[in-house]
Order: sequence, then structure tokens, then C-alpha cells
Amino acid sequence: MTVRHFLTLNDCTPDELQQIIHRGIEMKNNLRAIANDPPFKNTVMGMLFEKSSTRTRVSFEAGMAQLGGHAMFLSPNDIQLGRGEPIEDTAIVLSSMLDIIMVRTFGHERLEKLAEFSSVPVINALTDSYHPCQLLADMQTYQEYRGSIKGKKVVWVGDGNNMCQSYMNAAKQFDFQLVIACPEGYEPNKQLLDQLSAHVTVLRSATEAAKDADLVVTDVWASMGQEEEQAKREKAFADYQVNEALLGLTKDDALFMHCLPAHRGEEISENLLEHAKSVVWDEAENRLHAQKALIEFLLTQSN
Repeated sequence: MTVRHFLTLNDCTPDELQQIIHRGIEMKNNLRAIANDPPFKNTVMGMLFEKSSTRTRVSFEAGMAQLGGHAMFLSPNDIQLGRGEPIEDTAIVLSSMLDIIMVRTFGHERLEKLAEFSSVPVINALTDSYHPCQLLADMQTYQEYRGSIKGKKVVWVGDGNNMCQSYMNAAKQFDFQLVIACPEGYEPNKQLLDQLSAHVTVLRSATEAAKDADLVVTDVWASMGQEEEQAKREKAFADYQVNEALLGLTKDDALFMHCLPAHRGEEISENLLEHAKSVVWDEAENRLHAQKALIEFLLTQSN
């Protein structure tokens, strides 16, 4: 049996990623038709959450319902994993009862171990290293508004975190140039930077990076689990706020995205989500549709 997992964007070819995105747009535009003839009746997804979320839980649960299936929420407090059961044992048992598994966890190695022992597709719904499902939604959103992102200039402003690292993978897979503006000491993984140097550049100046950008993206300064570093990070990122002045340096048809939740007055100015270049609300909704297309892809490709 061939099982396809989605742990990073690199688990799909560029053509497959394009296929998923275009299918997500199609599903979004034909929501009623899909609801009348759902393709995955009696299909069950296990949603394993070791990190909390709003958009991830709602989008996957609603998506499975729209596809005719069911999503089961599993927290460490509800299953034996939280009491020390080995990940591989959990993976074997869950995959014997479920059709597909979604995992939102801390260390990426935990996800990889679970996928290694799972007999059904495993989806990375966020780890400390990558957040590929968000990138599917972001790429779908750009496609809807501006067409192909190939050859465009994308600017990441802020921490070299899991979102940034997924944008780095996306730069190669979707063939765009990524400029990362971050303070010293907050760069993404050096090995990843070295691997993707043809598509990724790091600058210290957000204003220099933003010039003539086609897309600007940011995230919170302190991610989940880094709350104790908030004051230190506020100081380090003081010159890395995305605001109206920064967007004024971008191309006239540039877009702004944020994976949410956003901290207004910190990484973005107070009213930036309502800015004319902001497509954040469509980006958030597209988590639902891009992930439905991903689920369909993984279930039909695994046999």
C-alpha cells in the first residue's frame, strides 16, 4: 500500500501543489454541488491537537463535514499519548481505525515518527518547524487575486519561524523570490537557508526588503510557547512592524497576508487588517477549501 503524507510542501511536486490549489478554488466555487454529493461519506479523520488552534480545528472539522465525512478531536488529555504511550504505538492503533490523521504538535520529529508508523495519510497542521497547510491557503489566495506567483517578489517580515520556513519551501516549489527581513539572531534554520539560497535572501532592513514587493507576509513576534520571551522579542522586532508606510513601498497591486491570530499594534499597525492591500480574511477562509483539496488528494493518491 502506498501512503501519501503531507508533512512539508516538499512531500508534493510543484505540479501536485498547483493541482491542489486549483482544486481548492474549484471546491470553493462549487460548494453547494459538493454538499449535495459529498465524495467521502463515512470517512473519519482523527485530529490530534497538542497545540490549540481556532482556524485549524474549525477548518478541518468543517471541511470533513462538507466532504461527507467526520472529524474526531483528540487532545493529549483525552488519549493515552498524554500519559506516555509511545508515538509509534499511537500511530499504529489510530491508523487502524481512521482514514486520515491531522496532527498539530510541537517538535517536527514527533510528526515524522507518527507518519512513519501510520498506515493512513498524515497531515501536518503545524509543528515548530513548518506550517504547510497555511501555505496552501496563502498560495490559493494569491492565485485568486493575482494569478500565478511564479517569479514574484515575496517579503517575509519578522521571526524566522515555522511560517517563514514554510515560505522558504514555497519559494522553491512555486518558483518565486523570497526576501526575509529579520533581526540578527532570529533567522530561520541555517541549513534550510543554505539549501534554498537560490530562492531566499535575508536582509536586516524591513524597508529595504519591502521595496517593489508583490506580497508581504508577517506573523506574531512571539509564537505559541514563546510567551515568556515577549518583552525581549518586542524590543528585537521594534523596527519590523508591517504598517501603512511599509506597504506604501510595495507595488501598487501588492497584497498583504497574515496567518492569524494577529496582535494589532505589535507586528502590524492597528488597522492593517482592513488595509486596501490586505486579503487576510479571504486567506483565513481558504484554509477550509485548500485543506479539503489536500484531503481529497491524499485519500485518492493513497491506495
